[in-house]
Amino acid sequence: MDEVRRLDHDRYLTALLLPAAARSDVLALYAFSLEVARTREIVSEPILGQIRLQWWRETLEGIYAETPREHPVVEALATACQRNQLDGGALEALVNAREADMEDTPPSDLAALETYGRETSGQLSELVMRVLGGDDIAITTARKIGTAWALVGLARSVAFHAQSQRIYIPEDLLTEYEVERRKVLDLKPTAGLDAAIRRIVERAEILLREARGARKNIPAPQRRGLLLATLADRHIANMRKAGFDPFAFPQLDPAGPIRLTWNAWRNRY
Repeated sequence: MDEVRRLDHDRYLTALLLPAAARSDVLALYAFSLEVARTREIVSEPILGQIRLQWWRETLEGIYAETPREHPVVEALATACQRNQLDGGALEALVNAREADMEDTPPSDLAALETYGRETSGQLSELVMRVLGGDDIAITTARKIGTAWALVGLARSVAFHAQSQRIYIPEDLLTEYEVERRKVLDLKPTAGLDAAIRRIVERAEILLREARGARKNIPAPQRRGLLLATLADRHIANMRKAGFDPFAFPQLDPAGPIRLTWNAWRNRY
């Protein structure tokens, strides 16, 4: 809980509004995802990142062999996996998707970026919905919201990634809007870059609309597993206010619980 609260405050807040019986297992999934997602940021070179990802693959094998390693996140994850009969393949897919972070080349196009988002954040949201007992409609909806959340997060993080010489803006958008990579890495704003960010956000908005179209088919308790959509709206509004200039996004205060609680009470997301 402390790790998720410190490093992924938005997801932490949504977890607080989940049914108590599911909360600890969802937090275990979030903590596991954080451990894997931070790999590139905490290693000095990509080969060390590959070693760390392999450690997590072997750790998952140990969980399913009922010989979990002594590690607070691993122990919590093992309990969540056993209690909810989570698919080990889905967890390993989260690890495998982070192989892309070891590369410095941008995704080829917006579809490839969306695939990356679906295999990381989308997969994580799907696992959360499985903990909540969601059916196929709820799981598909969760995957869309998680994917949208990834696209919004990548759009918001251009400056952060540029500082470590990484670009997640798709190659086709860089070409279409004549965005020079050197200017991105030097944190220099351009109209073309703003247009490329807008395209990414617009795709996220489509996914959010599709997800909300399924609301009536999802039981009220499971809708609480979809509250990231509410926070995605907040970040999108912030980016739009800045004209989609990734170097001018104002620093948002940590999301407060009021809107989330209001939407949870109304069974909305």
